[in-house]
Amino acid sequence: MSRLTPLNAEHEQLGAMFTDFAGWRMPLRYSSELAEHHAVRTTAGLFDLTHMGEIVLTGPQAGEALDHALVGHISALAVGKARYTMITQADGGVLDDLIAYRLGDQEFMVVANASNALVVAEALVERAAGFDTVVTDRSTDYALIAIQGPKSVEILSGLTETDLASVKYYASYPSTVAGVDALLARTGYTGEEGFELFVAPADAPAVWAALLSAGEAHELKPCGLGCRDTLRLEAGMPLYGNELTTSLTPYNANLGRVVKLDKPGDFVGRDALAKVAESGVDSVLVGLKTPERRAPRHGYAVLNGDEVVGEVTSGALSPTLGYSVAMAYVTKASAEPGTQLLVDVRGKKQPVEVVALPFYKRAK
Repeated sequence: MSRLTPLNAEHEQLGAMFTDFAGWRMPLRYSSELAEHHAVRTTAGLFDLTHMGEIVLTGPQAGEALDHALVGHISALAVGKARYTMITQADGGVLDDLIAYRLGDQEFMVVANASNALVVAEALVERAAGFDTVVTDRSTDYALIAIQGPKSVEILSGLTETDLASVKYYASYPSTVAGVDALLARTGYTGEEGFELFVAPADAPAVWAALLSAGEAHELKPCGLGCRDTLRLEAGMPLYGNELTTSLTPYNANLGRVVKLDKPGDFVGRDALAKVAESGVDSVLVGLKTPERRAPRHGYAVLNGDEVVGEVTSGALSPTLGYSVAMAYVTKASAEPGTQLLVDVRGKKQPVEVVALPFYKRAK
């Protein structure tokens, strides 16, 4: 039986269509995925992300334990800051991509993807052994609500005393939202301006209702996982299980910048990743665009002439751009922007062009 978020009754009342995702009953859409996608790009959208995992490390060596467990230099974070990072296997394959928050001098929180939350929690416990820190899976202690879109600041500002203009990107602040305690973070997975709110599960319905009410004049819409996928695809953001897997390293995904080989001490995967950094990779993640309305999909072969040179990881008709886009791993020889390739779409060779990622970038 699927797990229910604290907002399940609210989703039902709004007429959501549900899907099972990583063992959770999650809203796929409320009205239409297209309308919800456009709302996030033009006004604002509201998401229930309670299915994500939150693992907290406390103690004098919590930062050092995370430096050993993850590829990033997490102990260097200032209190209130956050960082995108990854946890890899010893061979450099990606176990998950994460956001790490420094909540205090001796307190950090790692947010994992729903499908990997247990794997990440268990790996952190194992890798923190020998460090003066305590690892606690606190996923059930948090509900996570995201408001994303150009009107998100305007909507949220009326519900909190926090000066949102002072909240930097990839930073978090203890705050109150709609009168309840919240950790307010300027993060998101849509390519738009926005915030993620960590609140107690019992407080989630009140915060959700307050945001919907405050956003009504701004045409805010509740949004499901369907549009979340097309939004992150347009923004060139990887999805674990598609662009990131244990058979790929951060360097394949053009995310070598998150690997801090020069940080103090050793970390899991360091030797393997150092070799990849020196020798390079055989395949890299690229963007593909096509004038065809039929989008290349996950698993479709990418060809250069008759030669298979890669595979599509994600694809969809871009609601914002009006043409189909995809991400794919291709050989380095076929990865230059402007390269003309083909995708095998159910036996039909469909022309595509290699383009730089992201497909969409919001105006600053």
